[in-house]
Amino acid sequence: MCLAIPGKIISIENQEDVTFKKAKVSFGGIVKEINLGLVPDAKIGEYVLVHVGVAISKVDEEEAKITLGYLKQMGEMNELNDEAI
Repeated sequence: MCLAIPGKIISIENQEDVTFKKAKVSFGGIVKEINLGLVPDAKIGEYVLVHVGVAISKVDEEEAKITLGYLKQMGEMNELNDEAI
């Protein structure tokens, strides 16, 4: 099963180039670089759902925190250190 993980955008690079727009996203403290090409209007401080390194949509902060909490309870956040999102 594939899963999209919510994360908070902490910085954005290549802001002029929508196709290759990159961001550093925090997943409960684990930071990964992701592609914002599908969500070009996303801004620093907002939450996005990330699947295989690509943000696929924006998500409400409260919903993101609830989902991250469930993932932590299930022990799934530990896998983020070793895997690409």
